[in-house]
Amino acid sequence: MELTVAESKNSFNAKRKLEVGGKSYDYFALDAVPGMEKLPYSLKVLGENLLRNEDGANITEDHIKAIANWVPSADPSIEIQFTPARVIMQDFTGVACVVDLATMREAVKTLGGDPDQVNPLNPAEMVIDHSVIIEAFGSEDALAKNVEIEYQRNEERYKLLRWGTGAFSNFRVVPPGTGIVHQVNIEYLARVVFDNDGLTYPDTCVGTDSHTTMENGLGVLGWGVGGIEAEAAMLGQPISMLIPRVVGFKLTGDIKPGVTATDVVLTVTDMLRQHGVVGKFVEFYGAGVAKLPLANRATIGNMSPEFGSTAAMFPIDQETVKYLALTGRDEKTLELVEAYAKAQGMWLDENTPEAEYSEYLELDLSTVVPSIAGPKRPQDRIELSSAKEQFRKDLHNYSDGEVKEPVKASAADSELAADYNESRPGNGESAAEGAEGRPSSPITVTSPKGGEYTLDHGMVAIASITSCTNTSNPSVMVGAGLLARKALEKGLSAKPWVKTICAPGSQVVNGYFKRADLWKDLEGLGFYLAGFGCATCIGNSGPLPAEVSAAINEADLAATAVLSGNRNFEGRISPDVKMNYLASPILVIAYAIAGTMDFDFETDALGQDAEGNDVFLKDIWPSTEEIEETIQASISSELYDEDYKDVFAGDERWQNLPTPEGKTFAWDDASSYIRKAPYFDEMGMEPEAVSDIKGARVLAALGDSVTTDHISPASSIKPGTPAAQYLDSMGVARKDYNSLGARRGNHEVMVRGTFANIRLQNQLLDGVSGGYTRDFTQEGGPQSFIYDAAQNYKAAGTPLVVIGGKEYGTGSSRDWAAKGTLLLGVKAVFAESFERIHRSNLIGMGVVPLQFPEGESWKSLGIDGTETFDIEGLEELNNGTTPKTVKVTVTKESGESFDFDAVVRIDTPGEADYYRHGGILQFVLRNMIKG
Repeated sequence: MELTVAESKNSFNAKRKLEVGGKSYDYFALDAVPGMEKLPYSLKVLGENLLRNEDGANITEDHIKAIANWVPSADPSIEIQFTPARVIMQDFTGVACVVDLATMREAVKTLGGDPDQVNPLNPAEMVIDHSVIIEAFGSEDALAKNVEIEYQRNEERYKLLRWGTGAFSNFRVVPPGTGIVHQVNIEYLARVVFDNDGLTYPDTCVGTDSHTTMENGLGVLGWGVGGIEAEAAMLGQPISMLIPRVVGFKLTGDIKPGVTATDVVLTVTDMLRQHGVVGKFVEFYGAGVAKLPLANRATIGNMSPEFGSTAAMFPIDQETVKYLALTGRDEKTLELVEAYAKAQGMWLDENTPEAEYSEYLELDLSTVVPSIAGPKRPQDRIELSSAKEQFRKDLHNYSDGEVKEPVKASAADSELAADYNESRPGNGESAAEGAEGRPSSPITVTSPKGGEYTLDHGMVAIASITSCTNTSNPSVMVGAGLLARKALEKGLSAKPWVKTICAPGSQVVNGYFKRADLWKDLEGLGFYLAGFGCATCIGNSGPLPAEVSAAINEADLAATAVLSGNRNFEGRISPDVKMNYLASPILVIAYAIAGTMDFDFETDALGQDAEGNDVFLKDIWPSTEEIEETIQASISSELYDEDYKDVFAGDERWQNLPTPEGKTFAWDDASSYIRKAPYFDEMGMEPEAVSDIKGARVLAALGDSVTTDHISPASSIKPGTPAAQYLDSMGVARKDYNSLGARRGNHEVMVRGTFANIRLQNQLLDGVSGGYTRDFTQEGGPQSFIYDAAQNYKAAGTPLVVIGGKEYGTGSSRDWAAKGTLLLGVKAVFAESFERIHRSNLIGMGVVPLQFPEGESWKSLGIDGTETFDIEGLEELNNGTTPKTVKVTVTKESGESFDFDAVVRIDTPGEADYYRHGGILQFVLRNMIKG
């Protein structure tokens, strides 16, 4: 694969030779610049990046000196340009990227350029992992059925990607059914140290998924960016950033038996969220680092977005090299990684001097206890011993508080559930026992396969071993298998109402489960292999069995999901599930047996053995020694070699897909999946002047912690919504709606699904959840779908704003959260604070992020959302400067008005350029044509 590396000015004479294994490499030595040797590992990577890419314009001697002279205690103020070595994508965001690149080719052609100019300049790799939906489960043919459905639904998208692999240079695709992007990244794609035709340098990688930070555990600096920012990076545009503060996180002690890597990461997440690390790097150091297996480090790195940091770095050490050897990297790579890291002072061992950090935290690993997190945020950690008590406290937020008489459930009409879900017979079990002291709404269900069971608040509707976070970690995966084995030996079983899912992130898991003969034990509890992909974490859980779904909705149950993932936001996992909990794969199985969150594993028995003795979780929990012995006997580098030898080839389905040809894509107007993007329509070679915003209306008034899940189209498509109405008009059958994520290549679907999450609370309306607002183009401002109201505002020539609270845009790096916002006609978003990725994405789409004055909110200012907004001062951007604040005039329906100054969160000159051009892609495209 070709890699583009411009010739550095090398002002510090840093270019040197490194001899490794009989070969000579060029590299840019950090010790050529005084001060670099004292930096934390992550900043050394940035320092090398500047040295190697110094061009005298975007990157100068002053930038290099600034990072070498970094003051740990200083607030970030110095802008630098970071040039990642590669870009990685998953298919939800990746399809949209390819659509945009294909559209850019046409735009270049229209403006008189050569379409071939639009190509990734550095490696861009995509893993198709987000499209599998767990329709079928609990049966031997679940995997085959789900793959078949995936191809049926996504053929149009996959044809586009096949075209992209032929049309674009430096673009490769890992086909469906291989694994999850981040697990494939650390097991195969990550280089750690690049060898680019004799020039060696650290692997750096940004990705179109926030959990790209999983690679941080491997010593690779990178993080999640929106698809629009990733496209710019692919096209050679450096990422503008401020030199960050770095939080040093010291690890000491040893993990106690019975405590998992999941428990550690949930504890770290809790600590860092409380500390506050948004926009900062976190770097782990101390004696405890050497005791953490690479898989545990990757699990912690994976959760960086959950605690809010930009990156969560582990330096390169002997464990890194050991993992690279295990995963099949060749001896030449192992030698180069170690030699380069040692030459650059990037190697961690007991003799490594401790770097100075901006802030400090410390965790004694021996103090970590078993934990889960929920019911709606990854940072809301609950000690397992308190889980039942906390569930009862939280339940009052999800139920009406009444204790009701049991009712009978009727069967729901669900084509997919009927066709693919495996219902199990009931045996008189109940999820309503122990209801004393908490709200109760029991409902008795008759299983299609015979027998009855009773459901109640807290019932576990989904128990899913899923996600890159934990399925990359053999200790918790093998532990889950061994727990299943011991449970079966004791005569235990999963409850019949639980949808049991096993969707690992890599085929390697399948390999070591087979070697350890663990599949029969997992399958004995209903955990059959259902897919290799990012499933439950992103809402691809599929429908619940019809009778279970009917009962939940009829009794308005606060059903729960337990998953071994990283995301549990409201409305994300399943439309039938209100409360979601993150847990280790081992606890996922334990909760499937318990069948309810209203359960105390210390005092409540999971069931009885053949002799009638109570069986508790401690009786079936595998020992650390058992887990380690099984790992040693079942996992080897041969597994990785076998699974990754033809990773880009795909199966017969992939290979037989018809592949369009040509430099530009042949758009099909009849397609409901792929549409030409509208961002470059009527675009000229020069950007239009930035103008102030007059007479804007509020589209949505939102509270704190509004996530990109609340904003971006995600999960299933609900009948009757604007997105469903559009698909109906295209002749798409309801069973073929697929998910909103799978339709990211069609902006018509996506804009209709923006701000349409079923849990969104638009405070323009009282007590209404979902994608609704008030439409003030009509008298009295009646309730309307957000999309419909936005269309009316557009017809009336009325610009829109969104107002929110703290941590606006937290969560995944969803580019459509910004794209959909723009296409709805939103010109500005006001918030008390923004999460990093979404703020950047808004600017990248030409939407200005504005912050309320310190200590103020829209409510404290007396705003209720019925006003009009005038924003004055943005026109200063036309002069090449960015205003620190803009004057906002708020006019009430009575005619009274007041002013306040909003902080302009365009933080760097690079971001100002993007905004002036109407977006990052327009900026890149114009510069590309100009040469």
